[in-house]
Amino acid sequence: MVVLGRRTQAPKPLSRSQIVDDDSDSASDSEYGDVSCEECGSGESPAELLLCDGCNCNRGYHLFCLRPILVHVPKGKWFGPCCSKNKKPKSFPLHQTKISDFFRIKRSADSLQKINQDNRKRRRRASSLVMSKKKRRLLPFSPTEDHTRRMQQMASLATALTATGTKFSNELTYRPRMAPRSANCAVLEQGGMQVLSKEDIETLNLCKSMMDRGECPPLMVVFDPQEGFTVEADKFIRDLTIITEYAGDVDYLKNRENDDGDSMMTLLSAANPSKSLLICPDKHGNIARFVNGINNHTPDGRKKQNLKCVRYDVNGESRVLLIANRDIPKGERLYYDYNGYENEYPTEHFV
Repeated sequence: MVVLGRRTQAPKPLSRSQIVDDDSDSASDSEYGDVSCEECGSGESPAELLLCDGCNCNRGYHLFCLRPILVHVPKGKWFGPCCSKNKKPKSFPLHQTKISDFFRIKRSADSLQKINQDNRKRRRRASSLVMSKKKRRLLPFSPTEDHTRRMQQMASLATALTATGTKFSNELTYRPRMAPRSANCAVLEQGGMQVLSKEDIETLNLCKSMMDRGECPPLMVVFDPQEGFTVEADKFIRDLTIITEYAGDVDYLKNRENDDGDSMMTLLSAANPSKSLLICPDKHGNIARFVNGINNHTPDGRKKQNLKCVRYDVNGESRVLLIANRDIPKGERLYYDYNGYENEYPTEHFV
């Protein structure tokens, strides 16, 4: 996950020397000089103290005291809890036709027979993978068998995507005036990139075909007042299971140097920085953008990690997969290390 250093820098409260002497827009030093956080009461760490832009407000909030926390200063006007109208998002209407349309699920008259055949193949494949664990092959996710529960899982993701203004996409997308697909060359990775084996590519393709049919990973997106949207396992998940691929629009790193998005993922870290690529899930994305990161600075934070984020060379292109790095019981929330490659993401205040 990539974040530029400037994203952690917040403007300091205005001082007397910064205030314009104007009758219609004047303010005394006492209005700005002793700003303190409404949550913790402290005026320390002024570089991380945001001022609410509400009418005649100017109340202060530390980035790390907000729930969910902010990892960077947002662009444009910002309204604190005192003036914000944002509430817990409403659930997506749980109608099968709406869910099917939202995720563009492919159904046909003979799809049930194909699903049953693939389910049998998947069970046989899972068995063979267990027998050859020494080879560390990846496992396909095992969808929840209950159809109604799967609809609820997809509805939870639809709620999160709708609330964040994100269109669903389960693959890398290449948009005009952004990086073309031809730019995604795994051989450009500085230091080389791990090649996904033929067997694991088949497993990855199986996961994609299941998603296309509406057989989603057994995951539920929930809204936490401290962490915001987060993802938890809705059934037992085995070690080495493919959870999801990180999806979104692909762009050059150089085009995003002034971007304030906090969900961008490194896709390609090239020796030539001008060829480095990012995945940007702000407009198009999937459940991966809602998986939270661990706090790298505390032992308890590091213990939460149950996923690993790995870049693979898949048929010559770079792809990013989230994979279980241990068995995950039902109800446990998913976490991975945002600083797996670059140590630039500020996680010291993560829950």
